[in-house]
Amino acid sequence: MEPGDRDQRSTNTVVEVGDLRMRYGSHEVLTGVDFEVRRGEVVALLGPNGAGKTTTIEILEGFRTRSSGRVTVLGEDPAQAGEAWRARTGVVLQSWRDHPRWTPRRLLAHLGGFYAPYGTRETPRPFDVEELIGLVGLGSHADRRIVTLSGGQRRRLDVAVGIVGRPELLFLDEPTAGFDPHARREFHDLVHRLSDLDGTTILLTTHNLDEAERLADRILILANGTIVADGSADQLARQVAGAAEVRWRAGGEAFVHATQDATAFVRELLARGGDDVTDLEVRRVSLEDTYMSLVHGQAGAAEPSGAALELVG
Repeated sequence: MEPGDRDQRSTNTVVEVGDLRMRYGSHEVLTGVDFEVRRGEVVALLGPNGAGKTTTIEILEGFRTRSSGRVTVLGEDPAQAGEAWRARTGVVLQSWRDHPRWTPRRLLAHLGGFYAPYGTRETPRPFDVEELIGLVGLGSHADRRIVTLSGGQRRRLDVAVGIVGRPELLFLDEPTAGFDPHARREFHDLVHRLSDLDGTTILLTTHNLDEAERLADRILILANGTIVADGSADQLARQVAGAAEVRWRAGGEAFVHATQDATAFVRELLARGGDDVTDLEVRRVSLEDTYMSLVHGQAGAAEPSGAALELVG
């Protein structure tokens, strides 16, 4: 690698994790985690219970001290970074219920004031309050007391609190919990706007695999304390016995075939079978299929009993 290439890589890398380990007493939760997040990416971190997903995120946020390993976020070690570094990050927690008697407008104006000293010409901070209120869809509720907001409205405010400082890196923990389908779609549009137009790098966790597939440029799967998969939903699907499954009937018999190129296979099948081919169905491998295959494969190696696994936030 030439020096210029190394400098460019450093500029484009927002999160860099190498051999990250975390122990609680004699129990090692993280056993050597390695990954990178590049500027402007939306990355989803998925994992089963006990894999260390929450611990990893808290270490990156600077809220938990690791046992060993290398962690760099926005060019600094989160364990030692100061307020100027923290002003460049945003966090949306699963729930945040302070100041029930305040209004969204008052709360956002108050919190935004903490970011003002860290604004630059390139990145003015904080967000304009009126712009932010409109961005998260709270315009008609901006002057209501927070305690009177619905769950979905409260979640919108959580998001506004997380991005009020116009973060370069945003952590989203179950961001659409409590959203109805319409609000979830609007939030997805907001995430794309932050990433595509503002260049915000986003690292999210979610129970919703469909949401991860819709939002994320890249998906990381954490199991048994380490990263077991890293790639787009399509790239991960190709690791699991074919990217698509073709089902059809011919001559009274049912057939199933896994293939990387469903279009070419179906074209050839119809050319050979003609009118004999009926009930043709093409089923793409979903992220859920991929996730279950990869995670249960790890679970089988670690736990011969095959204990059930679930996503955690």
